[in-house]
Amino acid sequence: MADTSSALTYSDIGSAPRELWPVVLETRGWKDYRLLDMGAGEKLERYGRFTIARPEPQAMGTRSLPDSTWSRADAVFTGDTDEEGPGRWKFAGNVPETWPMAYGPVRYNGRFMSFRHVGVFPEQAAHWDWVNAKIRAERQKAPDKPLKILNLFGYTGMASLLPATEGAQVTHVDASKKAIGYARENQAMSGLEDLPVRWICEDASKFVAREVRRGNTYDGIILDPPKYGRGPKGEVWDIYTSLPGMLSDLQKLLAKDALFMILTAYAIRSSFVSIHELMAETLSTQGGLLESGELVIREDKGKRALSTSLFSRWSSR
Repeated sequence: MADTSSALTYSDIGSAPRELWPVVLETRGWKDYRLLDMGAGEKLERYGRFTIARPEPQAMGTRSLPDSTWSRADAVFTGDTDEEGPGRWKFAGNVPETWPMAYGPVRYNGRFMSFRHVGVFPEQAAHWDWVNAKIRAERQKAPDKPLKILNLFGYTGMASLLPATEGAQVTHVDASKKAIGYARENQAMSGLEDLPVRWICEDASKFVAREVRRGNTYDGIILDPPKYGRGPKGEVWDIYTSLPGMLSDLQKLLAKDALFMILTAYAIRSSFVSIHELMAETLSTQGGLLESGELVIREDKGKRALSTSLFSRWSSR
């Protein structure tokens, strides 16, 4: 992970945040995840005990491992290489629908989902660790202060459950009832049912607008939107047209002494500079630090890094 802590002077609230870019945040994998190889528009990964091959347009180089290694993959996704395109899984042998994995105190199920997903985005580990470190530091200073975190487009819940293990009160919002069901399964697998997590199935834009009207605020906001999507009642999300208005509302939801806000963007024809400038405009009086760049995964036992997504994140201190 990039070290951005040295020689930084944080701005006071009411002034523009200090800006730092480009920043590359790197994940090298953990016990239950490794990027084994990449090239020729595909990536080979290990999730728990299974090896998985999937399309990856960013993998433009040459494969390092022999074809015989790739051919032994337990699951291969074939079909459209677009992030939201159709396709299907092919399995070698008897592969279960789900299988257990863990990251720190959180256990979760891997699962072969549509659009080539497997239930977790490993590059987000850089943000998970950063958020939990922010929460730990704040709780050391003010042990009795309740910390409220909002996780929008929360998917299967890793970015909700991990902050909750540090004592944060988390509101998890996703438009998919099925995804929330998977997140609650992960909570139960981890033995964390008593943690203060609110699971809300709703269109994210509508939820945020209502929270603004109610005058609610949060100490941290995590925002991981898709490129396109639909809410439970057919509401349309388009990151290019919907994101600016949502960010404007989210700025109003930041508590006076808020800790952070994170935006991640996948599979869009844009640059991290675009979302950096949008965040800078939104948070023009928040002070603190705004850093933007790319999330990457480092290849196991290799020198190459795979770029997965763009990010922009703000912290007050």
